[in-house]
Amino acid sequence: MARVQRPEDASPLEAADGVERRLLVEPERGSELALDTLLLTAATSVDLTDPVHDTLLFAATGEGALAGEPLGTPSAGLLATGAAATLAAGDAGLFCIRATLGAATDLHAPMGQAEPIVALDEVESGAATGARSFQVLHGPHNGSTRATMFVGYIPPGKAPWHYHLYDEIVWVLRGQGRLHLGDEVEALVPGVAFRLRPREVHIVENTDPSEELAVVGIFTPAGSPSAAYLMPDVAASYVIAG
Repeated sequence: MARVQRPEDASPLEAADGVERRLLVEPERGSELALDTLLLTAATSVDLTDPVHDTLLFAATGEGALAGEPLGTPSAGLLATGAAATLAAGDAGLFCIRATLGAATDLHAPMGQAEPIVALDEVESGAATGARSFQVLHGPHNGSTRATMFVGYIPPGKAPWHYHLYDEIVWVLRGQGRLHLGDEVEALVPGVAFRLRPREVHIVENTDPSEELAVVGIFTPAGSPSAAYLMPDVAASYVIAG
């Protein structure tokens, strides 16, 4: 079964009153983390109040407002379980991805005051495996104690085989690439999404020789996107400068 989910293969769960929702990555046994897309036409709105789940939004294109606060693009929004909030589109419409996390998800200790909306261009970059970098939009430092949301940037080429201890959903923002899982290889293009289970060895490759591959990642338990683990044979080939 294909791991990479394409939006055109996901039937709309809702398509009324100018709002279309498609489920890209379902929750599964042992993980309440799921991802869907929300497409709002101009001047429409949808109630995002959820009595069961925390919600993380990534606004990719268009403009709008979340709980009355301006929501530009690209930017992220955070709604705690039970928080009353409406997502509204401006004159250009609005496209978002939405990650939801249930109450059974592990809680990280809070480390800072909650920020309901974070603009991507206001976030500092961090370093990950190889020449990769990332920008953390939401995490324990600003109110998201059940998951971390970040944008990761992958230069041309691929990192070595590795794994993470967290459960992650990845959505491709821009660029071209391939997902390697065992002997399986699947194409990555903007708009597709896939799940990486804890300790699942993988490679996300950028196949474009000149442009970076940008992805949005949401993972739980919350923490740092740079926490990657190498396979023993790969780790043995690394030389740490002293």
